Amino acid sequence: MKTVKFFTLGCKVNQYETEQMRERFQEAGFLDVESLAKADNYVINTCTVTRSADRKSRYLINFARRKNPKARIIVTGCFAELDGKEINRMNGVAKVIKNRDKHRILRLMGVRPKKAGGLKTGISNFSGHARAFLKVQDGCNNRCSYCKVPLVRGRSRSRPLEEILKEAVRFTENGFQEIVLCGICLGSYGGDLRPRKGLVDIIEALENIPRLRRIRLSSIEESDVSEDLLQKMKRSAKLCPHLHIPLQSGDNQILKGMNRHYRSQDYLKLIRRIKALIPQIAITTDIMVGFPGEEEANFKNTLALVKEILPLKVHIFPYSMREGTAAADLKNQVNARVLRDRLLRLEKLSQDCALDYCQRFIGLKTQVLIEGPYKKQCSYWEGRTANYIKAAVKSEKGLRNKFIEVRLKKINGDCVLADFC
Repeated sequence: MKTVKFFTLGCKVNQYETEQMRERFQEAGFLDVESLAKADNYVINTCTVTRSADRKSRYLINFARRKNPKARIIVTGCFAELDGKEINRMNGVAKVIKNRDKHRILRLMGVRPKKAGGLKTGISNFSGHARAFLKVQDGCNNRCSYCKVPLVRGRSRSRPLEEILKEAVRFTENGFQEIVLCGICLGSYGGDLRPRKGLVDIIEALENIPRLRRIRLSSIEESDVSEDLLQKMKRSAKLCPHLHIPLQSGDNQILKGMNRHYRSQDYLKLIRRIKALIPQIAITTDIMVGFPGEEEANFKNTLALVKEILPLKVHIFPYSMREGTAAADLKNQVNARVLRDRLLRLEKLSQDCALDYCQRFIGLKTQVLIEGPYKKQCSYWEGRTANYIKAAVKSEKGLRNKFIEVRLKKINGDCVLADFC
């Protein structure tokens, strides 16, 4: 039997698209294997959001070749979009496939699919996950000066609501109780559809699926957090009280250089509005450190804003120069030593904020969707509350993909230990 091994780097959209390819390979008679040495084919779904992602993509290609020099290596994803010539020169690479051609991957490999329609028909499962990611949108119309994503993903494109709903039903039929809506720019969903749609339209359609218990949003931009969406989150029994809203910087000068179309006070005003409306909500965010020209005063403004918004989690990224972006030609790069110091300071503050947020919920009852074993403590199982707190509970029985009611008891690093109610 033909075998295939998948590697995925990057965002939830990339993870979704790997699952699309996996299902089509399985339909064509391939066995999806875990063992590297036993794979006849490697499919590497790459990322290019940072230089580090580029390096990891190159490493995986070379790693696969070393593990099995006779295997066929197929490279796709965002790194393959603009750097295909470089990849084609790498030893062992059989084919480079652009994002727009992922749905034709089998045909481009010379394999005749057993089912018509290809990847555009969506998926029905999400291997190894308790939560299913559902891609509703691709591409981005924003032009943040540091970001390569619009160059490799194109303009915003939305999937039809009917297609999204059918896919969500398939997920629930296969046992998934939580769906995470994802996209390259999730909040722009529906602007290109006629008649126009929005995220609230998706949420309202999904709320009618009986076996679906949770709907979660992935990253959404500040400008796309509408009053309608907040009111829906306040009223909904299924929409999780958790918003990931990228900040990138808390300094107006840096935000302007990034071509982010809001000011720090706009962001803070929004967060205060959200917390007043939905007091239990978790805010998570992205922050970039070391954008060209960032001085100590600029960075301190970011620290001050983070203290104000009290996020549950901060995804911290050092600035990475991306060829083809507006910021690539900027001078005043931040010194490497200074950058490391700022990353550590922000990480410490992020941990303090998470501790303060989680402390509010100690002693309270909540429901947790168990995702798998808790690696840091034997016989414990971990999952997420609706407001995205990681919680772990002790059990000798397998709890994967089960909803359980617990009482949060004690903070243990990045997790809260809990007892059964």
